[in-house]
Amino acid sequence: MKTVDEFKEGQVLLIDKPLNWTSFQIVNKIRWNIRQEFKLKKIKVGHAGTLDPLATGLLILCTGKFTKIIDTYQGQVKEYTGTITVGGTTASYDLESEIDQVFEYKHITETQIKETTLQFIGDIDQKPPIFSAIKKDGRRLYKIARKGETVEIPFRQVRIDEFEITKIDLPNIEFRVVCSKGTYIRSLAFDFGKALDSGAHLSALRRTKIGNFSVEDAMNPFAFIDDLRGEEIQV
Repeated sequence: MKTVDEFKEGQVLLIDKPLNWTSFQIVNKIRWNIRQEFKLKKIKVGHAGTLDPLATGLLILCTGKFTKIIDTYQGQVKEYTGTITVGGTTASYDLESEIDQVFEYKHITETQIKETTLQFIGDIDQKPPIFSAIKKDGRRLYKIARKGETVEIPFRQVRIDEFEITKIDLPNIEFRVVCSKGTYIRSLAFDFGKALDSGAHLSALRRTKIGNFSVEDAMNPFAFIDDLRGEEIQV
């Protein structure tokens, strides 16, 4: 494991975020353990791109002086795999909230699914979900949503480089997406359902790559902590 000076000078840590953890919780957990191990009053730790609690996968953390270059990693192309479930929508566009509308999906064919992906390749206009950390008039959208308030969310342009269907077992559609910074896969799932003349939500998501970094090279946070302490790694 790295020395205290190496953490202070700056390290890039690849963490495989578990389900139901927030990105903020991961940062706090890693920061606290580095402080405890080296008896530090403080150490800078930040993440380069949030993952929703219901998503797993690659989370890049920067320590020390490297927190100044977090934007370098945030702007890189990202790859995700996941599952879109057709036949129902939710307010959050994923399983954070309950199904609010039910739709027919028996008319959807494999050919239609694969052809519909072409509509989303390239630069597209996308509206972020109301359940997101984006600020509107100084307030986080998810806080507005949880109070039951409504707000107009503007579209913004994002880029989808690849949208591949990897398995179809209706109502579930498994996929792989390569996209730009700022792309909401939940919004992609919602819009994809509409394009299929149905409704859909995101039921699983895993971030597999950020730029040249892969989740295959990432550590579970508990394994990282065991390694930090010089203990036998528990998998």
